Amino acid sequence: MEKIKMDIQALDLFFGKKQVLKNIHLGIGAGKITALIGPSGCGKSTLLRSLNRMHDLHPDARLTGKIMLDDHNILHGNTNVVHLRRRVGMVFQKPNPFPMTVADNVAYGMKINGLHDKPEVRRRIEQCLRSSFLWEEVSGELDKSALDLSGGQQQRLCIARAIAVEPEIILYDEPCSALDPISTSKIEELILSLREKFTQVIVTHNMQQAQRVADYTAFMYLGEVIEFGETQQIFQSPRHELTKNYVAGHFG
Repeated sequence: MEKIKMDIQALDLFFGKKQVLKNIHLGIGAGKITALIGPSGCGKSTLLRSLNRMHDLHPDARLTGKIMLDDHNILHGNTNVVHLRRRVGMVFQKPNPFPMTVADNVAYGMKINGLHDKPEVRRRIEQCLRSSFLWEEVSGELDKSALDLSGGQQQRLCIARAIAVEPEIILYDEPCSALDPISTSKIEELILSLREKFTQVIVTHNMQQAQRVADYTAFMYLGEVIEFGETQQIFQSPRHELTKNYVAGHFG
C-alpha cells in the first residue's frame, strides 16, 4: 500500500463492560478511498466514529490501542479534539444541514475557525460548492434555506461544508442510504472526484457501491476486521471463508 495516513493499531472499544471493537489493525492509505463493509451490527460505524473521537460523547466508552494520524496518537490525552475534528471531517447517514442559508452552511466552519474576510469567504463558498457538484444548482439561491433543498442536494451541501475547513480525512457513514439512485450516483461521483485532495473512509451496506468507489475494502464481522485488501481482491478472490460467504450474499 502507498503512504499510510491513519494507522489503527490494536484498537479495542468498550461500552461499559461490553466489547464492541476487538483488536483492530488497519492502515488507511493517504489519498485513497477505503470502504468498511459487513453485516449490520458488525462495528463499521463504531470504528468510523472512533477515527475522530466521536465516542468521547458517550460516558461509558473506553478505547485502548492507538490511532496514529501521521505521527500523533489521537487517543492520547493531550489531543485537541476540536482541532482533530477539523483534520478529520464527518458526513453522516442522514443529511444534516444547519437551519440557515446554503451559503451560511458552507461558511460556518470557516467563520468558527477565524476566517472573516468576506471576499475570501465568498470565494471559498463557491469553490466548495463547485467541488461538491452543487454550484450550478444553487448559485442563484445561496440565500435560500438549506432545509428547502432535496435530500441529495442536502447531502452534497454537507460534504461542501465538511471540505470548507480543509480537512485531511473525510469520514462517510452510509452517506447514500437515505438517497434515491440518481442522488446516490452523484454522491459517488463526488467522492471519486475528491480522492486527489482528501483521504476518505466510507461505511457502506451496499457492496456494489464499495466496488464502484473504494480502492481498499475492509470486511468486518462481530467487531473484528476479518480481511482487508484491495477492493478487487476482496470481492473477486477473498482469502477468508467468512469474507467469501458475505460477498457472495450468503448472509448480511
